[in-house]
Amino acid sequence: MLELPIWFEVGSLVVLTLILVADLLLVLKRPHVPSMKESTLWVVFYVVLALIFAGLMYFFAGGEFAGQFLAGWLTEYSLSIDNLFVFVIIMAKFAVPRKLQQEVLMVGIIIALVLRGIFILLGASLIENFSWIFYIFGAWLVWTAIQQVRGHEDDEDKDTFIVRILRRRVSITDEYDGVKLRTVIDGKRFFTPMLIVFIAIGTTDLLFALDSIPAIFGITQSPFIVFTANVFALMGLRQLYFLLGGLLERLEYLKYGIAFILAFIGVKLVFHAMHVNELPFINNGEHIEWAPEISTWMSLGVILAAMAVATVASLLKARHDAKSRGHKLMDEVPHFTEDSHSDGK
Repeated sequence: MLELPIWFEVGSLVVLTLILVADLLLVLKRPHVPSMKESTLWVVFYVVLALIFAGLMYFFAGGEFAGQFLAGWLTEYSLSIDNLFVFVIIMAKFAVPRKLQQEVLMVGIIIALVLRGIFILLGASLIENFSWIFYIFGAWLVWTAIQQVRGHEDDEDKDTFIVRILRRRVSITDEYDGVKLRTVIDGKRFFTPMLIVFIAIGTTDLLFALDSIPAIFGITQSPFIVFTANVFALMGLRQLYFLLGGLLERLEYLKYGIAFILAFIGVKLVFHAMHVNELPFINNGEHIEWAPEISTWMSLGVILAAMAVATVASLLKARHDAKSRGHKLMDEVPHFTEDSHSDGK
């Protein structure tokens, strides 16, 4: 069983919490649309921080622990980028002012961390007590991968059940009042559209947690690695949203890369379940020794290759499509940081 010094685990969680709190305070103190330079610097900072963290793990616990963290972090990062697609749809659908989008994203990230923390504790408990849960996790990820490939374009314009209920039962204004959930108009109190935005993002985070937690448990069974990989994947997600801007919509093959990763980890989980099998109706309750165990470093290589191929293929196609229309790709891509200087004043 891989172990890290307890002081390292506690110290890491304290430092990560302080960084997240500082990030939240910055957003609340100075709401603005970050420039491309600012967004780039923050994204690079968080990526370098994750790599340093992996280096510390390598120093204290060896390559296997560091490899598990890197593979888990990259998996969660890729799924978080997929989450950004939905955030873009939500922001556009509810016409969230650009200046308020930082606060909305930060709330979304906090909700995601809380939900994933709950699922991590639940998942760790299930794995410890029921080894057959890997069969369910694996099947769920393969099913999710199939759904990812099939796509849900027809559902993008539909409200969730909760949002539809709110629209019918609650008095909601058409205008935002900063990030306030309630406002007063002519002496009467109303909810603002921000309530629906937060609920939409929260339910989205819940759905993504259902996919991401089984996926990372297919790479490592260490709750500490699972949680820190999720934290590092979500840190900088807000800045990545503004950095990529309209380019997100042009990464049309990214969903196939993510689907491949989910399917790969799903198959890996099923193999692991077979290897530790205890179900009486499968192989008479005996371990299936011929079932292969896919190594952490092979998983890392597959994840990197899938994301690289999907991203490069998407950019090449987007560039070709733009060229066929007589434009350059970046000339066609709307960016969130436009007019950022005026918004930040």
